[in-house]
Amino acid sequence: MHFKVILRVIGLLVMVFSVSLIPPIIVSLIYDDGVLSAFLYALTINLAGGFILWFPVRKERGELKIRDGFLVTVLFWSVLGLFGSVPFFLAETPDLTFTDALFESISGLTTTGATILTGIDVLPKSILFYRQLLTWLGGMGIIVLAVAIMPMLGIGGMQLYRAETPGPVKDTKLTPRIAETAKALWYIYATLTSVCALGYWIAGMSLFDAICHSFSTVAIGGFSTHDASIGYFNSVAIELICTFFMIVSAFNFALHFYAWRHKSVWHYFKDPEARFFLLILCSTVILSTLVLAMTATFDWTTSLRYALFESVSIATTSGFGTSDFSTWPHFLPFLLIVTSFVGGCASSTGGGMKVIRILLILKQGIREIQRLIHPNAVIPVKVGGKAVQERVVSAVWGFFSAYLLVYVILMIGLMATGLDQVTAWSAVAATLNNLGPGLGEVASSFTSIGDPAKWMLCFAMLLGRLEVFTLLVLFTPMFWQK
Repeated sequence: MHFKVILRVIGLLVMVFSVSLIPPIIVSLIYDDGVLSAFLYALTINLAGGFILWFPVRKERGELKIRDGFLVTVLFWSVLGLFGSVPFFLAETPDLTFTDALFESISGLTTTGATILTGIDVLPKSILFYRQLLTWLGGMGIIVLAVAIMPMLGIGGMQLYRAETPGPVKDTKLTPRIAETAKALWYIYATLTSVCALGYWIAGMSLFDAICHSFSTVAIGGFSTHDASIGYFNSVAIELICTFFMIVSAFNFALHFYAWRHKSVWHYFKDPEARFFLLILCSTVILSTLVLAMTATFDWTTSLRYALFESVSIATTSGFGTSDFSTWPHFLPFLLIVTSFVGGCASSTGGGMKVIRILLILKQGIREIQRLIHPNAVIPVKVGGKAVQERVVSAVWGFFSAYLLVYVILMIGLMATGLDQVTAWSAVAATLNNLGPGLGEVASSFTSIGDPAKWMLCFAMLLGRLEVFTLLVLFTPMFWQK
């Protein structure tokens, strides 16, 4: 383990991250919202903290190995989550405890979108902008992590997408150099954000709201500048724009990379994961529309409108809202939360277990049924017409098992703090899947739950964003052995 090199990298990251405080400072100056000093103090603290970490080891050089990669990846989100909480903690409005400030920061950086804030409409503009910016920066970090770094670490079967062209079972990076890949992804991510912001602005949002919501839409974060979320605008045009960009951002960014490189879109329709993802979305929208209309909850047109938006929002783990889905009839609230376990496609800003893993689990289940009929047959699991290696299938099953085990343990932990079963179940789903809204006490915000529960949910958000294994591997004795 190259601890000094790792410390140097983290110190540099914190100093670079402190630059993200400059835009909120500018916003605070423009709106004169009274929290300028909090951001200035935070900028000083972050710069000083990063410098203290970096300076003693500034001359250290060395190639990071796989174990170093795990540690850097975990520290990236946990340390930046800590430093990102400083402005929330120092600002007089909102007046947050350290736990609440950390919860809000980690929620933003992991693009979870769960919030402990209420009265969001009246918060200082710079605080609102900073929340959205955290989400956007976290989303970009996720894309670089998922496309350029995770495959090399072999996380839970995601070596399936070590791809130069879309599709499984490749064995090369998107480009020869990770830096080149990251640069290309930045261009794609920034372009999507800019087009989304322009669409919102043309559809009727103010420039401030358009920029802020484009950050959290493309990052699939779900933070909003209003308590009523997207429902505040009561605009079909805005909802359709949001729906489109949520779906686009939930696609594998390797597909966007390929489209950008080859100026083609046909591969979107050929990719098995993308097709399965769209099938899940369409099925959920149709079923939700039928239930809402047939129970007379809304008329048919309104049912389709709300079902389309909420289904896409929850299934992609965005967490935006136009209607309170927790009050919908029958099984719909449960159904929507369950779709968040599938989440977005691999190498997207979406959360959940990822569509490709669920697809592989289903295909493996079908294969086991076929083996009962033909015990001696050799039946490969195929995705896109190509056989998937057995070690990849095993890794996916291992990930699935670990995910469910962690989920059950965290749910029991939350119930031990006094939360009811529905709240505990949905709170873990909302954070582990990086979704945001839940049911019961956490349907609108996480304000009412206690600090021990919030700390557990912070851990859940990090677990979900780091694909579980990346964080859990640090708790194994073998990881620290020489």
